[in-house]
Amino acid sequence: MNIIFHGHACFEIQSDAGRLMIDPYLRKNPKAKVKPADFKALDAILVTHGHSDHLGDAVELARLTGAVLISNFELCRYAETFGVRIHPMHIGGKHVFPFGTVKLTQAVHGSGIEQADGTCLYGGLACGFLLQIEGKQLYHAGDTGLFGDMQLIGSLMEIDLAMLPIGDNFVMGPEDAAEAARMLQAKVVVPMHYNTFEEEQQDSRDFLALLSRKAPQSKGMILDPGQRMKL
Repeated sequence: MNIIFHGHACFEIQSDAGRLMIDPYLRKNPKAKVKPADFKALDAILVTHGHSDHLGDAVELARLTGAVLISNFELCRYAETFGVRIHPMHIGGKHVFPFGTVKLTQAVHGSGIEQADGTCLYGGLACGFLLQIEGKQLYHAGDTGLFGDMQLIGSLMEIDLAMLPIGDNFVMGPEDAAEAARMLQAKVVVPMHYNTFEEEQQDSRDFLALLSRKAPQSKGMILDPGQRMKL
C-alpha cells in the first residue's frame, strides 16, 4: 500500500482494496501540490472534524469522485445537505467497509464548522481514525492534545503507522507527540499538522531526535507534501 502526504493533516491511502483520503485540505492549503480536480476516483473520504483545514474540500471531492464521506454523525448530516453519500459513525464505533475497517477514537479538540459570517455550526466531537487495511494497522490521530488512553490504543492494537500532529498551539507539540508515540508503540511515526500556519512552525528534525530518545521502538519518517511511502 502507498501512503501519500498532501500537506497539513491530509493523507491519501492507495491499496488494492481501495483509495481513501483523510482530511482533504487542498485548495487553500499553500503546501498541497494537488487540487480536488486532480482526483477522479476515491472510495472514501474520512474527516476528523469540522474545522476548515480538515473538512476542507471533502464535499467537493465527494461530488467529483462519488466517494462516501465518513465522519462523526453530526458532521456527516451537515455534509449530506450538499448531496453527498455519507456513513455516520461515532467515537468507539467501528465498521467494516469494502476497503477495510474504520474505528473512531477520541481526539481532544473542537469541531466547529466555520461559516461565512464568522459563526460556527456544531460539528460533533473531533475524532481520530484507526484503520485496518490489507493486514496493516494505521492510526491518524486527528487534531488532538496528548491523552492517556493512547496507552490503551497501543495495547489493544499493533500499530504499523501513526500519523501524529506536532505543530503545538492548536495541537500537540513535539514533546507531547513523542510521548504519544511512546505510548502507542507504533512501528513508524509520520509527523503532521506543522509549518502550514505561522503559529505552528516546527523543525521536524528536532521531533525525530525527541522520538529517538522517548520512543526508540518507533521509526520516525518525514514526508514532504506530495511524497509517498510504502507500507
